[in-house]
Amino acid sequence: MAVRWKHLVVALILGAALCTAAAAKTLRVSLHSDLKIVDPVWTTALITVNHGYMIYDTLFALDEKLAVKPQMVDRYDISADKLTWTFMLREGLAWHDGAPVTAEDCVASLKRWGARDAMGQKLMSYVAELAASDAQTIRMTLKEPYGLVLQTLAKPGASVPFMMPQRVAETDPQKQITDYTGSGPFIFKVDEWRAGEKAVYLKNPKYKPRGEPASGLAGGKIAKVDRVEWIWIADSQTQVNALINNEVDLLEAPPHDLLPLLAEDKNIELFVFNPSGRQNALRFNVLHKPFDNPKIRLAVAYALNQKDLLDAVIGNARWYVECKSLFPCGSPLQSTRGWDDKFTSDFAKARALLQEAGYDGTPVVLMQSTDIASLSNLAPVTKSLMEKAGFKVDLQAMDWQTLVTRRTKKDPPRAGGWSAFLTSWASVDILDPVAASFLNASCEKATFGWPCDTEMEKLRDAFSKETDPAKQKALAEAVQLRLLDYPTHLPLGQYVQPQAFRKNVSGLLAGPSLALWNIEVK
Repeated sequence: MAVRWKHLVVALILGAALCTAAAAKTLRVSLHSDLKIVDPVWTTALITVNHGYMIYDTLFALDEKLAVKPQMVDRYDISADKLTWTFMLREGLAWHDGAPVTAEDCVASLKRWGARDAMGQKLMSYVAELAASDAQTIRMTLKEPYGLVLQTLAKPGASVPFMMPQRVAETDPQKQITDYTGSGPFIFKVDEWRAGEKAVYLKNPKYKPRGEPASGLAGGKIAKVDRVEWIWIADSQTQVNALINNEVDLLEAPPHDLLPLLAEDKNIELFVFNPSGRQNALRFNVLHKPFDNPKIRLAVAYALNQKDLLDAVIGNARWYVECKSLFPCGSPLQSTRGWDDKFTSDFAKARALLQEAGYDGTPVVLMQSTDIASLSNLAPVTKSLMEKAGFKVDLQAMDWQTLVTRRTKKDPPRAGGWSAFLTSWASVDILDPVAASFLNASCEKATFGWPCDTEMEKLRDAFSKETDPAKQKALAEAVQLRLLDYPTHLPLGQYVQPQAFRKNVSGLLAGPSLALWNIEVK
């Protein structure tokens, strides 16, 4: 009898364990890129931003209507002279290792981020002192009033001001971190991370969400699954097949030409979480020939046309719009002033500019990302159009993470450096001259490409101080005109990217960046 009872108890224990395992929920996603770089301050790569939102949190965040909301901050005050900002943290915030989040941690995080990000650099140039008054209070004292404090602290997309423990945040901004402790809704399982295969995140049991409903990147970040697996599938057709065959639950960026196939599947839904879309861009490296000459950079604007580029990667005009505005079409600062005759593939004009600039045939080393569907065909079309204008182009193919690493190198193109590459920005990241990272022309402090133009910096400074919308618009147009004299990059049209997910998945959030909290798998 005793043996029989023992067997029954064992059976009950095993049954309970199996029920618990069955109840554990895993969300399987396949994103637009493989995860190889995991420091969201060191790179602006979108995949690393997505990783950052999984494991870190922010002082402020944008909701789905792009309004600034407190996130880690409980409340804040501004002095009457608008020079002193005081931020009080919420009670109960903790790092993944159980240590409490302190104001000292946040101060160190802001300083490291502010050393690299364009918007952060501009804010820090106005900061006289940034310090912790006590364990829960951050005090920021400005040299003069600055109108973009909250918008800067809430910026989404590239180079988000994520909070990290002080010991991590004190890492040299030019070096990558090796400690991935955060305070966000998920914990990074470093031991299960296999670049080229998958990354794994577990629900953070210590996370204390806000009381408000989740909205965009703001509100209560409630992890409703126990485990999230990022499964890297390099081939886009294989990605789509994996979703159809129930091998993954969600695709972040299915190729546009396969959307009709997904729309026909009764088990799959399409959803555009970021309706403001993205802007394609060609980035120049101004340190070396031939793009050290602004006139040669301008010649590219005449050689290219947005329609050919958008057709090459998007195809269906339902999902894209040609836009000869530096700032996104549909946004308050939209303007085509100065740019109406650009992007017309006027090869005669481009050749004339090259001759005037004394172009000597130095090859343009154009880096091509081969593993992101929305980018892969941009470079070959760009090469073809530039060659018709008289450029010599050396197209070098590589995966996106290799490109992301190589673009940080200042070596000459012939020695492993580069001349140009193509990428895209979320429209919300480039709404104004201060937010747009590629407009930062502060020389060594600028992001990869390293433009150096005092006139552009004066205009960006003026915009950061201006509060009148009409004057802001005029300054934005002045920036757009200045870009013709000193091109830092070229805007190459806009598109929206639907996500695809299986119908047993619910809770996807609309907002400026991908959010994987609030999602349930039935």
